[in-house]
Amino acid sequence: MILILLASWLFVLVVQLFCLLFLFSRLAFRPVSAPKSATVAPVMGVTVVVCAHNEHDNLYALLPLLTAQNYPLYEVLVMDDRSTDLSDVLLEEMVHLLPNLRTIRIDVEPDHVTPKKYALTIALKKALYPTVLLTDADCRPASDAWLTGMVEPLQQPGTEIVLGVSPYERKPGFLNFLIRSETLFTAVQYLSLALVGRAYMGVGRNLLYRREVFFRHKGFYSHMRVWGGDDDLFVNEAATPHNVAVSLHPDTFTTSAPKETWADWQRQKQRHLAVGKRYKAVDKAWLGIITASHVLTWVLGLAVGFYVLYLVLSGQTMALLNPLLLTATGLFVVRFGLFWGIIGRISNRLGKQIGSFAIPLTDLTLAIYYCLSSLRVALTWRRKQGGW
Repeated sequence: MILILLASWLFVLVVQLFCLLFLFSRLAFRPVSAPKSATVAPVMGVTVVVCAHNEHDNLYALLPLLTAQNYPLYEVLVMDDRSTDLSDVLLEEMVHLLPNLRTIRIDVEPDHVTPKKYALTIALKKALYPTVLLTDADCRPASDAWLTGMVEPLQQPGTEIVLGVSPYERKPGFLNFLIRSETLFTAVQYLSLALVGRAYMGVGRNLLYRREVFFRHKGFYSHMRVWGGDDDLFVNEAATPHNVAVSLHPDTFTTSAPKETWADWQRQKQRHLAVGKRYKAVDKAWLGIITASHVLTWVLGLAVGFYVLYLVLSGQTMALLNPLLLTATGLFVVRFGLFWGIIGRISNRLGKQIGSFAIPLTDLTLAIYYCLSSLRVALTWRRKQGGW
């Protein structure tokens, strides 16, 4: 039995080392340059799209930042979706004050598609320019070079989609730490897989693509009634090994405020989980391997730790020289150090979402979180089966 345990632990450690050395390291050490001036290369027109529902205060803070971008040819299009907080009055005033700002009001909630997907579809149809850059009302661009930096990867031949980074604000409390940790590791996964030609999602808080690719894939038709997925499900369908690029310079990031209660965050994660079930099978397999090996590294490691404690307490110290035990323990130490170094470096590159000294805590916290989430999903599925 102990040989099976040690062999299993050794196997998942090897999988983790593969992920760290051949997948995540590409993101950790990829060269990153500052956005160039928009006058250096041919300028393409861009429509920045913001869909908003009762976001008066956020729009007041965001729109001056969007209209002040250092880019020569763009517009900001705000989709005011049935707002009742006087957002329409604010937008009417700001249209006269801010350059390049347009707004479209939506007064009716459609019954054939979710509201945000409907608003985005209208925006894509009404956009003046062939490229759109999406963000949310509660986001803030990191600099006036945000637009330039997000457009720049489109200069690469064949590129149609650019995945951006959108970290959450740092606030006190364990919930905020967990949200930032989970967001960091999600970014590690979707950016790393994109760099090896396996892009599977993006975040609508910072996502750019050509309108042509949207209409070529019939927009949100395959998931128009699904709440959420206007970003990741679209990318999951439209991405190929050669048409996706990533933007990694801090000037191209957007930041946003995280959820502040466990209930709000759980509702958000449940929606994301429901969307994730619709990913392509190969993408779900990749994510399953990464997540399962992460969890099992710690679960099996804990089991081995109890076994070692038993050997010590029972005086069987010679059994500690078991070659398989020594090898697996050594690999765990190596994996622990590599995770700390590689994920810590990525965190520093992606807005320092987690401090370097907190990476080991993030490592363990995510393993516990993924384990509990999996158990919750399994129990929920069992209840839905009616007990048979």
